[in-house]
Amino acid sequence: MKLGLEGRTAVVMAASQGIGLASARGFHAAGANVAICARSQDALDEAAASMPGCLAMTADVTDEGGITAFIDAAQRRFGAVDVLVNNAGGPPPGSFSELDDAQWMQAFELTLMSAIRAARAVLPGMKARSWGRIVNISSFGVKQPVPNLTLSNSVRMAVLGWAKTLANQVGPDGITVNTVCPGWTRTARVEKLLAQQSRESGRTPAEIEAALVKDIPLRRTGVAEEVANLVVFLGSEAAAYMTGTAIAVDGGVSQGYA
Repeated sequence: MKLGLEGRTAVVMAASQGIGLASARGFHAAGANVAICARSQDALDEAAASMPGCLAMTADVTDEGGITAFIDAAQRRFGAVDVLVNNAGGPPPGSFSELDDAQWMQAFELTLMSAIRAARAVLPGMKARSWGRIVNISSFGVKQPVPNLTLSNSVRMAVLGWAKTLANQVGPDGITVNTVCPGWTRTARVEKLLAQQSRESGRTPAEIEAALVKDIPLRRTGVAEEVANLVVFLGSEAAAYMTGTAIAVDGGVSQGYA
């Protein structure tokens, strides 16, 4: 399959580790120019070392100025942004009664506004060229709520509504907008969630994971590259007739049909 990514430019937010990094590496392997950001320069340097020519810049995705500066730098370096991958660490777990207004607003800034601001920065150029791809990395929680992830389950649904609406608006400009919904994937965030559940339950992380995978038809957690494969495909020419979708990569754990 020809992806048509040679010479294209892909900007991947929060991409120093996990699914973001795996996606950036996938675009790089497909011949795209790649720009990544994260808060830690050390982690960025390590990530960029595996992708010669990659632009790696510190930026906090909750900071509008940081997002704008990063995307401006990518445009100066490569001339245009063809693919935007919206990615951010998930909001912390917690039940509704434990969460205050500040935590809700932090989740809103991290999960929804980061995607909106990044899209706002790249869309003028995409419209001018009549070509663009926006891919949002979300969670299977938009299809089946995950216990105790109140913030994530709620705010990620807002991203899904925004993405579907945006897809309708920018489709005539040759721009697609899609959302990837990972399931239980072996990332630093999942490691933290397992560790927290371990502290709360007295069980080991391995015991918690063993119980968790019993509900996954494939009987295992995923790896970042399995999610990244779909991200790269949706960012490519090969996915030109796909927009407004929300696709799970979750081993079958979400039980809905859509």
